[in-house]
Amino acid sequence: MPMNELPMVDVLRLRALDGHRLWIRFTDGSEGVRDFSDLLAAGGPMVEPLKAPDYFARAFVEMGAPTWPNGFDVDPINLYMQLRDAGALTRTAAE
Repeated sequence: MPMNELPMVDVLRLRALDGHRLWIRFTDGSEGVRDFSDLLAAGGPMVEPLKAPDYFARAFVEMGAPTWPNGFDVDPINLYMQLRDAGALTRTAAE
């Protein structure tokens, strides 16, 4: 896919890792790990609760987006493109 095309993907699964990172699998079968430290460092009322590791670990998938109990979510397409452009996506074999 050309780099300027918007991929039509959602987050299928995620798992919280140490250090404010999420392992993410997308609907196209690719997966990667995103460190959210930069987002948390930017601050703001919605991300403040995520600074607590126990709260960050409560991430779940809602309507294809990583989401936290306070309603904060991350756009899955933007997330996919960030990981893709960083070369941080891998393909997995079918389960």
